[in-house]
Amino acid sequence: MGIESFVARLCVQTAVYWGTPVDNGYGGKTFATAVEVSCRWEDTVEKINRIGDRMEEEIVSRAQVYVTTDVQEKGYLYLGALADLSTAQKADPTTITKAYMINRFDKIPVIRKTDKFLRKAYL
Repeated sequence: MGIESFVARLCVQTAVYWGTPVDNGYGGKTFATAVEVSCRWEDTVEKINRIGDRMEEEIVSRAQVYVTTDVQEKGYLYLGALADLSTAQKADPTTITKAYMINRFDKIPVIRKTDKFLRKAYL
């Protein structure tokens, strides 16, 4: 069994994911449609480095989330299901107390493979 299959077997939790928001032209942000993703959510506090707008910066990550699909930095993740959310919450994750911005996303190829990856988001 490869690492990608192993991680997929560990991803027994459900999270809601919103892609990176775009400017709506009125000073606000518009998010892509929320979708459910399989994950393994680990609440852990750790200092991490990420590339900011102009330089590398050190930030504190509050959770590490293994996912089975690609996600985007500055998108949002919420541990739970779409059915748990109201229509307004589905449209804007910033209205949800425990929805967190993705500060860093790592996609690491599995050894000797070009089409299998280990995916990890830092919130």
